[in-house]
Amino acid sequence: MNKSWRGLVHGAAGAVSILAFLLLWELLGRLLHVKPVMLPLPSMIGKELVSDAGWYASQAFYTVMTTLAGFALSVFGGVAIAVLLVGSRWFGSLLYPLIVALNSVPKVAVAPLFVIWLGTGAEPKIAIAFLIAVFAVIVDTVHGLRAVPADVLDLGRVLRGSSRHFFFKVRLPCALPSILAGMKVAISLSLVGAIVGEFVSSQRGLGYVIMTAQGTFDTVRVFAALFVLALIGLALFGAIVWLERVAMPWRRHESPR
Repeated sequence: MNKSWRGLVHGAAGAVSILAFLLLWELLGRLLHVKPVMLPLPSMIGKELVSDAGWYASQAFYTVMTTLAGFALSVFGGVAIAVLLVGSRWFGSLLYPLIVALNSVPKVAVAPLFVIWLGTGAEPKIAIAFLIAVFAVIVDTVHGLRAVPADVLDLGRVLRGSSRHFFFKVRLPCALPSILAGMKVAISLSLVGAIVGEFVSSQRGLGYVIMTAQGTFDTVRVFAALFVLALIGLALFGAIVWLERVAMPWRRHESPR
C-alpha cells in the first residue's frame, strides 16, 4: 500500500470512529429517553447547526481569527524567547524561572485583567490565547535547540562558521521537529485561550454563544457551538500536520499523527 492510500485509510478510519461515536450517542439517547436539556441528541444538534448555519459560521470566523492571531504571536514570541534562553546562559537562568512562574498562574484568573488593560475588543482574547500557548512553544523549542548532536556542533566549530550561519543552517533545522511539535500543542491551547477570553467579555464568537446559551439553558445551542469548536480544532491541528510534512518531507514515511 503506497503512502497516499495509507493516508486515506487512516483518515477514513478516523471519520468512521467519529461517526460510530455519534451513532452510539444517538441510539443510547433514544433508548434511555435522555432529556434534551441534559444531553441533546446529535440529530437535534445537526438540525440546530443547519437552521442557523450562517450565524454559526460568522461566530466561528471571529473565534478562528483571534485564535490564529494568538497562535502566531505565541510561535514568533516563543521561538524568539527560546533562542535567547539557549543563546545566553545568564539570560536563561534569570528569565526561565519567571516564565515557569507566569505559566503556573491560572489564566482564567488573570483574564479579567486583560479586559481592563486592553478593552473589550479582540485584543484581550488574543493576549490570553498567546499567554496560554506560548509556554509550549518555548519548552519544545528550547529542547530542540539544545538537542543538536554533539558531532554536528563539533563540525560547526571545525568549519569556523559564524554564529548566525551556524544557527540558521544547523541549530534551527535540527530544532524544527521540536518546534513543530510545540506548534501542535500551541494551536489547541490558542483555541482554548480565545474561548476563555470570550467567556470573560465578548459580544461575538463561539465562547459568547456558549455563555449566552448556557444562561438560558439552551443545551442544544451549547452543544452545537462545541461541535463547531471540535471541527475547528481538528482543522487547525490538521493544518499544522500538513505544514510539518511540507517543512520536513524526509519524515513523510512516518505514520500519520
